[in-house]
Amino acid sequence: DWADEEHAFHLQVVGQSKIETGTLEQKPHVLGPWVAKLRERFGGRPIAVGLEQSRGALIHALMAYDFLVLYPIHPTTVAKYREAFKSSGAKSDPLDAGQILEILTKHQDRLHRFNPDTVETRLLGRLVEDRRKAVGLRTTHVQALGANLKEYYPQALELTNGNLSSRLACDLLLKWPTFADFQQAKPSTLKRFYYGHNVRSPEVIERVLALAEKSQALTTDSAIVESGSRLTQMYVGLIQALNPVIVKYDERIQEVFDAHPEVKIFTGLPGAGPALAPRLLAFFGTDRSRYAAALNVQSFTGVAPVTKSSGKSRVVYARAACPKFDRQTFHEFSRLSVTHCQWARNYVQYYTDKGKKYHTIIRALAYKWIRILFKCWQERTPYNEDKYMETLKKRGSIFATLHLQTNS
Repeated sequence: DWADEEHAFHLQVVGQSKIETGTLEQKPHVLGPWVAKLRERFGGRPIAVGLEQSRGALIHALMAYDFLVLYPIHPTTVAKYREAFKSSGAKSDPLDAGQILEILTKHQDRLHRFNPDTVETRLLGRLVEDRRKAVGLRTTHVQALGANLKEYYPQALELTNGNLSSRLACDLLLKWPTFADFQQAKPSTLKRFYYGHNVRSPEVIERVLALAEKSQALTTDSAIVESGSRLTQMYVGLIQALNPVIVKYDERIQEVFDAHPEVKIFTGLPGAGPALAPRLLAFFGTDRSRYAAALNVQSFTGVAPVTKSSGKSRVVYARAACPKFDRQTFHEFSRLSVTHCQWARNYVQYYTDKGKKYHTIIRALAYKWIRILFKCWQERTPYNEDKYMETLKKRGSIFATLHLQTNS
């Protein structure tokens, strides 16, 4: 059982009933000698290690040893197993370590061995996830900035066209953090500012000048205006700090993606683009034994629904226990594919006309896309839109001919 400072362990030798217990500090100079003693004690023979995590400092440290066979076990699995046999609700790290050992020894055939993909694939996977975190953090600050501006300076939303993460928005709010400051600027100054940010549309400039001349401040209460402007400058500073970080992530992700041996399969997917194509590649990776069939991918990512039936009751619902980032990847890709892919557009139109909810349709579309991508990945063949449309026509699929019927 793991923690950020100390790990509790239970150890059992095959064929023996004795169980050894102990704790280990999360320090390289402690873990290294402990693993070395295990190698010496068992002559370098394989040692199965069950641990309650799939990422983190401990598993990163243990990956370096070739004789350790790692079996990550989901914390929920350990918790449910404990609850099944410990009705008292008692919990402790040593107790959980014992549960993990029991799961490992009695159900090893049902556990998935940890087989890390190539360095390039794992690097790409971490980069795209970390980039998403940076974008999410910026979005949080942008939303907070927008809410703050609505309380004392709503004109800023129109002056920036609602794009508060742009260079124009950040520079404008730092230069004129209140509407009173903005109104004091000369028309020539405002024109130069917008020209300097590549905004030269006469209609836009005219609208900006009209706002400065005719609009009124929402409030003149100095308590609200001063506190609001200070908060605005804080959020702008945070957004400005994150913008170049995200750009650097994009550049590095593109470099790793372009150099990856599987890049041709995921380049040119309709709607994927520079953000989602690397995410799809990082998900599938290079290990083609990882998933036996497309259904494994659909279930693992949470795209496939869950059915519960008992007696006459039958309920179908969205899967909750899944990697949310991966599910989001397929959902976003499917949504964006609609504007670039004819059959996907037909698919959405067909079920929209039948009254299905939009995101339900997109999840179902993702279910179909996973089957297509899985086959392309297994066969190492890039997706071909024309070829797939021809296949749909041969099968008599409505999704290949719907647009023709609509146009006629």
